[in-house]
Amino acid sequence: MNGSGDEKRPAILSISSHVARGSVGNRGIVFALETLGHAVWSVNTVSLPFHPGHGKATRLVPDTGQFQAYLDDLLASPWVGEIGGVLTGYMGDAAQAQIVGGFVGALKERNSGLVTLCDPIIGDHGGLYVAEDTARAIRDHLVTRADIATPNVHELAWLTGESGVGDAGAVVHMARRLGPATVIATSAPAMMRDHIGNLLVDDKRVVMAEHRLVERPPNGPGDLVSGLFLAHLLAGMDPVQALERATASVFEIVMRAAKRGSSELMLAADKGSIMRPMAMINLRSVVVADTVRK
Repeated sequence: MNGSGDEKRPAILSISSHVARGSVGNRGIVFALETLGHAVWSVNTVSLPFHPGHGKATRLVPDTGQFQAYLDDLLASPWVGEIGGVLTGYMGDAAQAQIVGGFVGALKERNSGLVTLCDPIIGDHGGLYVAEDTARAIRDHLVTRADIATPNVHELAWLTGESGVGDAGAVVHMARRLGPATVIATSAPAMMRDHIGNLLVDDKRVVMAEHRLVERPPNGPGDLVSGLFLAHLLAGMDPVQALERATASVFEIVMRAAKRGSSELMLAADKGSIMRPMAMINLRSVVVADTVRK
């Protein structure tokens, strides 16, 4: 994408994991956001050879003191005013979550218009896959301070102290209790059979963007939904437009990768789906009794 309009887009800072092979974490987020014309600052919380779901994957986690100093240097840099949005994702340990929370808070003090999104990557239907103290730190230092949170429904249940997911109404009630003004619950129960959706909950509306299930999906769609939603907001879309566009892109990319038999998103091959997705997404307003934020 070229032109002066792209140059005016704010930079986005993404703080998440990095893999040598694959498209999860910052590998996918940075590619997607740069494809849309955003400058991207990236901070890697942990480096892995590949997604740990593929097998033994040695973790390289920065020393806590060095990680703090790294973020301090960014905060003191003369370019920090370029940042218009911050995305926080996977944290290597509890100390990182606390450090990142303080760093994002300091950025917010400098720029009240900064948009912050927390993707609390802590678990799935099998339970937590990070240490419980890390999950608690993400909840206490990142989720509660974010403008937007994008948990999957299992993460949402854990973060709100619920024992299970339930139906769309239950997901809405959990989202209202989570804290951030806007919550997107990913992998939410859809209205149609064999469908799944991303459920947007804010003070104005509850909207489901749903699509059919993809069998054996590759890793990384949650990271991509979060990054694209934030990018589209910062480019001027309203939340529902941003939800629809991000969901369409990710569904299209996941579907194409699955058809090729790939266990990874193939972003370079499918960059057109990031820029101009063609997939049709069903948008539905969801009416739930007593959805007032508590």
